[in-house]
Amino acid sequence: MPSQKDQKIDLNIDYPCPCRRRGRLVPITLTEAFGCDRCQQIFVVEENGYVIEQLSTSYPYKRSWRWSGHRWSTAHPSLGDSYIPMSLGIIVVVLIAGLFLAQISPQAPQSIIIVLFAMVSVLALLLPALMIWLTHRR
Repeated sequence: MPSQKDQKIDLNIDYPCPCRRRGRLVPITLTEAFGCDRCQQIFVVEENGYVIEQLSTSYPYKRSWRWSGHRWSTAHPSLGDSYIPMSLGIIVVVLIAGLFLAQISPQAPQSIIIVLFAMVSVLALLLPALMIWLTHRR
């Protein structure tokens, strides 16, 4: 069974491309970088030697991977990978805050329901806009 421990990246060996395009990473002479023979991406080895980072990309966040000996795994999960849990967490926090406000003021439950509905509506409009802005900013 292959080891799950991260291995140091050897600059003299070719690896499979982490972009999953069935290419091979070939070392670029006189540099600490690799180039994919299929997707033409360039990957540089970070200082510690355990992580490669995609150099030229249209993706707004830096993508990086670790080599486990038989496959690549993402080194730093980006914020884009956690949009759904993050948005669900924000909605839960807003709902809990609304329920807390409803417990404080039992005399006017109708107004609390209106405030809670307004908060969720504004959140439902702002959250997709925030996600789009985060994915397209540079």
